[in-house]
Amino acid sequence: MPNQLSVRLSVMMFIQYLIWGAWYVTGPLYLGPLGFTGADFAWMYSVGPIAGIISPIFVGMVADRYFPAEKVLGVTHLAGALAMFGAISFMGAEDPNPNMINLMFLVHMLCYFPSLALTNTLAMRNLDDPDQSFPRIRVFGTIGWIIAGLAISRFGWDTSINMFNLAAWSAVAMGLYCFTLPHTPPLEKGEKPTLGQLFGLDAVVLLKNRSYLVFIISSFLICIPLAFYYQMASKVVQQTGLIPGMTMSFGQMSEIVFMYLMPVFLIRLGVKYMLMVGMLAWVLRYLLFAFGASDQVAWMIYAGVILHGICYDFFFVTGQLYTDRAAPKKIRAQAQGMLVFFTLGFGMLIGAQIAGVMEEANTPQATVELNEQAGEVGKQIDSLSDQLAAATGNEAESLTQEIADLQKKKDGLAIDALREVNWKGIWLPPAIGAGVILVLFGLLFKDVRKQEGVEPMKAE
Repeated sequence: MPNQLSVRLSVMMFIQYLIWGAWYVTGPLYLGPLGFTGADFAWMYSVGPIAGIISPIFVGMVADRYFPAEKVLGVTHLAGALAMFGAISFMGAEDPNPNMINLMFLVHMLCYFPSLALTNTLAMRNLDDPDQSFPRIRVFGTIGWIIAGLAISRFGWDTSINMFNLAAWSAVAMGLYCFTLPHTPPLEKGEKPTLGQLFGLDAVVLLKNRSYLVFIISSFLICIPLAFYYQMASKVVQQTGLIPGMTMSFGQMSEIVFMYLMPVFLIRLGVKYMLMVGMLAWVLRYLLFAFGASDQVAWMIYAGVILHGICYDFFFVTGQLYTDRAAPKKIRAQAQGMLVFFTLGFGMLIGAQIAGVMEEANTPQATVELNEQAGEVGKQIDSLSDQLAAATGNEAESLTQEIADLQKKKDGLAIDALREVNWKGIWLPPAIGAGVILVLFGLLFKDVRKQEGVEPMKAE
């Protein structure tokens, strides 16, 4: 049976990722009718990568040297909750301002992203055998993301502001819970980090290895089309007539399955072909979305979502393992930070901006007009919801039915708006781009040790 500490750390991971999963994928389904354009969504999905670039500096300068991890986690989550409540208040304004909403998202993510590293640190520092125990605890983070998606679909919040309320209140709960976690003092208290340590410059030595250079460039480039998935996949799901939150959670379910299968495939395929299979999965996924979305073919959309397990585990997890083996022990943390910078940071940032441009270019005026109509219906729903809070008896029953009818109308308008979009124009370019990266990687990358990755390099 799991001990009390394992349960507490598992709960920490569960809430940590429930916060993110509550809004990050399905958020556009509410914000589109609210008036967000492709450019607004580009910035909405740029705030995460920006935070990902900045957060390692915060963790290195402050969290690792001056304050206990559980205290930093508590404060950052409570601050992130305030930022999300701020975003919610701007969403409810008479004339919602996407720039202000995105500013609040940026503040929220600047608070949230450091907590990703800190929860890992806290868990591993307090476990007797982290190599064996940590994966079993970390999987509860993925389960938290899945439960968030299932919950918002179960309660009908796929297109509702309540998904953001779920994220905000979960962050409050997480912030308070963190203060009860085991005391985890900073390991490097009093030590001043060098500029090279903060920015991971010591890990640049790895780029002298041609294969690692090919890997890091390919990883950066493949993350540009990756941004399209997080930014627009939920819209494809909705316009096909599927339940967004629940359907998108299938991707995380497959991630768990393939995580357990990875060791078998890694032994048989080696690093190079594991990475190539991961890239190929991205190509197939985008082709499925391109043709499935255009004709509302449900099985293609389901398949594209379920491929997430191969896309993520075979490429990103294998890449992390390859980096760990390629780097000398003393710079492994910096090497992983450099990988995150080039992929989930810089690559996703550029990808989010390109995805926004592509969405705008393939969105006709009919979509804009239908979204405006959906937005007006949304205002009627908000007004009636305020009345419902004070209503009783027959009046409450009547208002509830009227709100349900209006919600159905709003969802119908949103789906009609999405079906006007040129989905092939959006999804074929990233499919082609991922295919080109796959071919170049296959030609240029040399798998030094097929069975075990590569030999650690000597730092110079």
